[in-house]
Amino acid sequence: MAKSSETEFSNHDVDISSRDTVYEGFLRVDCLQLKHKCFEGGWSAKLQRELLVKTPAVGILLYDPRRDDVVLVRQFRVGALQRHNSPWLLELVAGMVGEGEAQEAVAIRESKEEANCEPRELVKICDYYSSPGASDEKVTLFCGRVDSVDAGGVFGLAAENEDIQVVVLSFPAAYEAVTCGDIDNAMSVIALQWLKLHKAELLQRWQ
Repeated sequence: MAKSSETEFSNHDVDISSRDTVYEGFLRVDCLQLKHKCFEGGWSAKLQRELLVKTPAVGILLYDPRRDDVVLVRQFRVGALQRHNSPWLLELVAGMVGEGEAQEAVAIRESKEEANCEPRELVKICDYYSSPGASDEKVTLFCGRVDSVDAGGVFGLAAENEDIQVVVLSFPAAYEAVTCGDIDNAMSVIALQWLKLHKAELLQRWQ
């Protein structure tokens, strides 16, 4: 019997008969006609699936180990319009990976653009798919060492209509925001939970 972390299937067990781009603007949507092998044998019926196509993304949790502070950003998010109190979310610094660009370079670039911080050391947290039922976006998370003493202000690229407020919180306050639901986006929840689990190890590494 296969272990729970394994699968008997691979990419070769999906038959894509057509794939067409049906919308391309700020986002791109492809329409796929496909079928796939089934756990009990045979093939599924032909399925139509719309796929939100996105370039890979990077998020970075900026952490000051001397002060036990995290540097986060707050900005408007259209996907949170139905959120109970406000569509301005408290998040990690994040950005999309350009063609030929290293993930670490993206983390450093976005930290400068969005938070006016330059992390001196990066530790990789994980890779994950943000919403694999509807999108191919893959996210890579890092934790970056910064000095939070002078952090704050409003930043972002005017050419991209970015209006980003820098927010410095103690780590206990940030983690409490996760547990009470004030921080409710996947990047930030995953990264702050990772820091909760690995902070002692990280502090020893960054002595």
